[in-house]
Amino acid sequence: MTAVTRDDLGAWLLKGNADHTDLLGRFTREPRVERWCVQRSYRLDLMSAGQPVLFWASGSRRRGLPYGIWGWGELRGPARRETDGPGWWVPLDLTIAGPSAWIPREVLRADSELAGLEVLRQPQAANPSFVTRRQLEAIRLLQRTSRYEARSG
Repeated sequence: MTAVTRDDLGAWLLKGNADHTDLLGRFTREPRVERWCVQRSYRLDLMSAGQPVLFWASGSRRRGLPYGIWGWGELRGPARRETDGPGWWVPLDLTIAGPSAWIPREVLRADSELAGLEVLRQPQAANPSFVTRRQLEAIRLLQRTSRYEARSG
């Protein structure tokens, strides 16, 4: 995993795997996400309220769901340990967008700034992943211009 510091952190990227969980069903019923599991690492010590968060969906090629960024939001506080086990989670104010607003992996790979995203280089790395400040600005530009919809649709 690549080392991250507060100086280069643009946003945290939390991942979910549609082969392990019915992400589409879950987010269709309730697009708001108030907490997500993370793995213990030094990165959890860098997490704090107000930091941007992106949600990355992976898996489920056999179901035809696109890998990519499905949601946006922010942390509501630092990472917390489960009260009844060894796991960790983060409190969120995050919403999963409708499918037409998802940014597919292919679009991210085609962008010179975003092709180096940690989640593309190291897809098996543990939660949380991250994006740099420059990468976050490039993602926001994609969101604002919707220039990826013509390529993915």
